[in-house]
Amino acid sequence: MKSFKYALHGFLTAIRSEKNLRFHVAATVLVTAAGIFFKLQLWEWIAVIICTGLVLAMELINTAVEVLCNVVTTEPHPLIKQVKDIAAAAVLVSAISVFIIGIIIFYPKISQLIF
Repeated sequence: MKSFKYALHGFLTAIRSEKNLRFHVAATVLVTAAGIFFKLQLWEWIAVIICTGLVLAMELINTAVEVLCNVVTTEPHPLIKQVKDIAAAAVLVSAISVFIIGIIIFYPKISQLIF
């Protein structure tokens, strides 16, 4: 239970301090609502859950890396910049992949609704 409490505290701390994480949580809520509306199949729900979990986890890791880097030094350093940029790139890669999967899942459903 202690580990769960610490993890929840970490999540809430990150959500309060990171605008990008709040954006990803909001996107997760919207995608979940869309999934309910479109009555996703089981495999689609599994993909959505894995994808949203991946992006949120990557954003949390990126936040942790940034916080750690800021503790190591407050002075600009090329290697610290590189570490932060790479961590941010990991979030970007996961978000792009998830966006593409979202298109694969939701585009046919939205196009049926419109056309």
